[in-house]
Amino acid sequence: MSNETAALARTRIQYLESLGDELRGRGFAVRLTVPRVGPPSLHVVNPQVSVLAEHILAENSDDGWWYWWSWAERIARVDDLDDAVERVLRVLATTGEHD
Repeated sequence: MSNETAALARTRIQYLESLGDELRGRGFAVRLTVPRVGPPSLHVVNPQVSVLAEHILAENSDDGWWYWWSWAERIARVDDLDDAVERVLRVLATTGEHD
């Protein structure tokens, strides 16, 4: 792995850990996954209903770093952690939760 690739992976992990800490503090189960091939991701699970789960990525775009859903839709900029947390909570909420 090149130094540039390793640095990119470390940056992704730092952003995902920050999001994971916030979501864990809100009662969600989180697990950082760092595969040998492919980018790291954060697996987030609503403990109330475990089927409400998703993998989140942190990727650098032309306009900066963003959190992304696994279905290739942006969540929020990594520097707007509050917005990212709120959007994840809404998507993974049970009916009436986090309205």
